[in-house]
Amino acid sequence: MLRVLVVDDDQGLRLSIKSALASSNRFEVDEAFDGVNAIEKIRDTSKKFDVVVLDVDMPRLNGLEALKLIKEHDPGIIVLMLTAHATLDHAVQAVKDGAYNYLSKPVSSHELLALVDKAVSAHTMISNIAASAPVLVEAGRKIIGNTQQMQKVFNIIHRLAKVDTPVLIRGASGSGKELVAKAIHYNSARKDEKFVAINCSAIPENLFESELFGHEKGSFTGADQRKIGKFQFAEGGTLFLDEVGDMPLMMQVKILRVLQEKVFTPVGANREISTNVRIVAATNRPLEEMIKAGSFREDLFYRLNVVPIFLPALADRKDDIENLINIFIKKFNGTHSKRISGIAPDALTCMKKYQWPGNIRELENVIEHAFVLESNSIISLASLPESLLMAAGASLPISQSAAFNMDSEEGQINNDDFSIDDNEESVFIPEGSESLDFNAQKEAFEREFIIKALKTFKGRINQTALHANIPKKTLLRKIEKYGIIAKDYSS
Repeated sequence: MLRVLVVDDDQGLRLSIKSALASSNRFEVDEAFDGVNAIEKIRDTSKKFDVVVLDVDMPRLNGLEALKLIKEHDPGIIVLMLTAHATLDHAVQAVKDGAYNYLSKPVSSHELLALVDKAVSAHTMISNIAASAPVLVEAGRKIIGNTQQMQKVFNIIHRLAKVDTPVLIRGASGSGKELVAKAIHYNSARKDEKFVAINCSAIPENLFESELFGHEKGSFTGADQRKIGKFQFAEGGTLFLDEVGDMPLMMQVKILRVLQEKVFTPVGANREISTNVRIVAATNRPLEEMIKAGSFREDLFYRLNVVPIFLPALADRKDDIENLINIFIKKFNGTHSKRISGIAPDALTCMKKYQWPGNIRELENVIEHAFVLESNSIISLASLPESLLMAAGASLPISQSAAFNMDSEEGQINNDDFSIDDNEESVFIPEGSESLDFNAQKEAFEREFIIKALKTFKGRINQTALHANIPKKTLLRKIEKYGIIAKDYSS
């Protein structure tokens, strides 16, 4: 349950807001009668507030002054300003100083709850960034944030949310660069405008300019109508240039001009268009080396590199793995309707030994893979991908590894490899021993597993093959072998 502090010198208004929040049964609400009283309560170490609803105009200490003290104490606290029409300019200034947003009096209960929910959602993104452990380099100092140092993570986003400077996010593929970009946007003054992402490595070079700046009808072959580009589409918001290191040199020049002049020209047009878009770029490539090789412009690098954030590889912070696993378990319990409570110690040890070339994205995929296979309440070694087990030097007990090897024809036992000594004594075979037949048990497991996977992915062959880690041809052959009808599990 989130803790909210309502600060206003009007007792009636405090009661009204407190009642509106308490009615949702999601908030524990406290009150403060002015700014001084609010700061006293916030600095009380026995209390930890998530949200402060703060009036602008109060005696002793006004809302703007209280806001600065709150943010100095804990940048992670969400602050919503209350304002009368006469103090609207002060509320706008408060947003620039770190408040999430403001509400005009009289306060509507519906608007209040909607704004609190939106603010909490945006700040949750910052909490998730702890999974990416960003490093802010400022004035030669490294400020490191990880799951043990959330305050410093909040500090990074708090600083970036108050300014409009370009941001360069650097890190390996799968380390959470787009998550950081979204958190910066949704906690900034541009949060109500669009966040537009574009992958620079996925656009053909001859279409790059049109994709970003748009084009006029007839400007090139196939341009049968006018098109607006991503800069116009993102107007007022944030444009996220992912894999900016793959941008062609010609486009680097044009992006540099947009950053400097705040104007661009659509393809085939003779007019300039002004733009108000914040650029957040990301890359996993060594830009400094590319500058020396002449494949990335040095002037563009310095334009983008105003506030760089470095996301280390997951292999460099193994202590975060258990916390990340718990985050993904919580996520997939919801999407897969399961109740998995954790991970077995031997499985966790194995995952900490693995080097995670795909970083957080790969870890998330491994946990989802385990959710498909796991039938118990904790993730076991047997539910992890075989490739991960091999790379980490782990092995399953023979019975488990044989059962999970669904398609190794060479793994079949050849009876010709065994000879029977005629002098050997006969062995008594007890009744019911047919249940010990390896091939029969293996086939029963395969059929049960495929049906379970098809149920999970609503009978979709491609999704089942992808997430259950079965080659599609193998899956289709097994479906035919066992007489399974995939569409029976589509609902």
